[in-house]
Parts: sequence; C-alpha cells; structure tokens
Amino acid sequence: MQTPGVEPQVDAVMAAGRAIVRAKKQEYGEIVYRPVDRRENYVKRCVGISGDWFEIRDNQIYVNNEPQEHHPGIQFNYYVQTDGRFLSADMLTKMGISKDDRSMLNVQYDYHLISFLGMDPSKPIYHFPLTAVMLEKMQRFPGVVRIAIEPYELGGDVFPLGGGKNWNRDNMGPIYIPKKGATLRLNAYNLPIYERIIRVYEKNTLEVKDGKFFINGEETAYYTFKMDYYWMMGDNRHNSADSRYWGFVPEDHIVGRPVAVWLSLDKDKGWFNGKIRFNRFFKNARR
Repeated sequence: MQTPGVEPQVDAVMAAGRAIVRAKKQEYGEIVYRPVDRRENYVKRCVGISGDWFEIRDNQIYVNNEPQEHHPGIQFNYYVQTDGRFLSADMLTKMGISKDDRSMLNVQYDYHLISFLGMDPSKPIYHFPLTAVMLEKMQRFPGVVRIAIEPYELGGDVFPLGGGKNWNRDNMGPIYIPKKGATLRLNAYNLPIYERIIRVYEKNTLEVKDGKFFINGEETAYYTFKMDYYWMMGDNRHNSADSRYWGFVPEDHIVGRPVAVWLSLDKDKGWFNGKIRFNRFFKNARR
C-alpha cells in the first residue's frame, strides 16, 4: 500500500534538486538534453522477426517452438579445469582465444564462484569463450578434466527490467515479437514487456488506474502495434549487449545490414606481426 503524501513529497524534492543544478551551472555544468531513446550503431544477428514467438531455453533459441540451428561462430563462456597442468598461451592463441578474453580464477578472490561451480580450488581453472568446434577440441585436450558453461547467474538483470518475469540471459520467454497491425490484449503480465513500445517507440501516453489501462487518455483493454519489431542477439552470447537487455528493436532503428568484411584485425598482434588478417578481407558478412 502506498503511503499517503509520499509521492508528492518525492516530486517536490526532485524538483528542488533540479532547480539547484540549473542555478549552479559553474558547479554542476550545463544540462544536456538527449533523445528519450539513445541510438548507437551495433551489428547483431536477427534471430526473431515480427510475428514470431521467441524463446531461449538453456541457451537454445526456439522460434515458434522450433529449435534453431546454432551458427558456427556462436560462442559461450566456459570454465575449464585441468588436472594441475597449465594451458599454454601459444595453444590458446592457436585455438583463437585472444589474450583479452582469457583469464584464470584466483582462489582468494573467486572462492565462492569456484565452490558454486563444484571445481577443485587447488587446480588451475580457466575462463574463456568457445565455439562448438573449439569446445570439442578443448574436451579432448590433455590435462583438461572438467568444462562447465558459465552459469546464467553471472549474466545480470535482463529485459524487461523490473518486470517480475524471473528470466535470465540463458532462459527467457516465450515472447511475442510485435508485428505492425497486430492487436494485443493488455494485462499485468505483458505490460512490462510492451510498455516501452507503447510509450517510447510509438509515442503514446499510458496510465494504469485501478487495474484499468488508459492510452492517450482513453480506457482500453487492447493495443494495436504501429511498427514491426525484431529480436537481435550477438554471436558472443555471454558477452553481448543485445535484445536480452534492450528488448525489441523497432523497424525505424534498423539502418542496414553488413555485406562484407573490409578490415579485420588481430588484437593480440602488432602492426608488423600479423595484426591485419588479410585472409578475411571482403569475406561475406551475412553468414
């Protein structure tokens, strides 16, 4: 139950704070207004289109309840334990695991994580991303005794934030991806999922009073979408800012599609030691 009078008091305090900031430009700086929806360019894979039902179960994508084949470049983070031997930097480099992407757990700082993983704290434990092909090779590598995928608990909060869905990076949905002209019956469950679309992307006012919905001041139980939407995900599934955190991507946010790789750099090498990967020039980027 909301305490009477609290909300007006909070609004008053916030208004007073804004007034102080505006009055002391030398101390706080100039206030810069930004669009309500920040737009930055990302290259992501479209894994669900308007009209689809999308779901992730244990890192497996389902579209319209059908499992989708993993693209060869998709990778997940893993913890790899050895029998006491150390994995050489040269071997990891040859496998395609960059220096920035690999690390070793420290017993002093990572003890609770090691315990959660059920691994032996007295033996080396590595952390890095692997594709399916790399995982298969790692499983056969001498000295490797256990490999565990990074648990979803390390993925942080996901869309819709504060929506009470209990979803996570590796398990979410099912979610209907809105299609232009499709009509949604509003309820308490789906409102957090589509609220941003209604308010921000399609520029409506939305209020909920006594369990009833008011859009642009009129009571309604339905909403008809004005645009098509898409679900985007990065191929580095455990290290990607994508729709699992943003939610839906509206059609007017899509600026194009990659056609070819025009420059590819190896971040572990110098300019005169193989940094430019000439073998990737002008490769098809649509795969």
